[in-house]
Amino acid sequence: MTIRVLFVCTGNICRSPMAEAVFDALVAEAGLSAQFAIDSAGTDSYHVGDAPDSRTMRILRENGIGNYRHTSRRVTRADLQQFDYVLAMDEDHEYALNSMAHNLTITAKIRRLLDYAPHMGERDVPDPYYSGAFGKVHELVLAGCRGLLAEIRREHGL
Repeated sequence: MTIRVLFVCTGNICRSPMAEAVFDALVAEAGLSAQFAIDSAGTDSYHVGDAPDSRTMRILRENGIGNYRHTSRRVTRADLQQFDYVLAMDEDHEYALNSMAHNLTITAKIRRLLDYAPHMGERDVPDPYYSGAFGKVHELVLAGCRGLLAEIRREHGL
């Protein structure tokens, strides 16, 4: 059985690709890559087809993830039917995803990533695009991804 995980932010060039890359690295480190399909997408389409922000890529490289490649895409209703876990970076994304899921039969768990890291004291991963706070975002994403993986391992006996 493949466990499908989707990370969602606004443009799919900063937060969600960072979360995808970090989660993929944690899954690989745990020796579980064969059991997962991991992706990311955005709620808006203005960056569709773009690579991740160069600052996202720099933070990933600084944290040992140098082989990540991604092309931005927009989240679809089909995604909500195909993925088991859909992780929103903030309240607006969670709202957009739940609105998109209206009248769909889905099994996906739509939650905010930081619901899996309550010890961080924040619910939203802030957008670093204008603030430049990519280091802080990585810290939050890493904590959320660790908590998410621990929860999935418990739920699936991995």
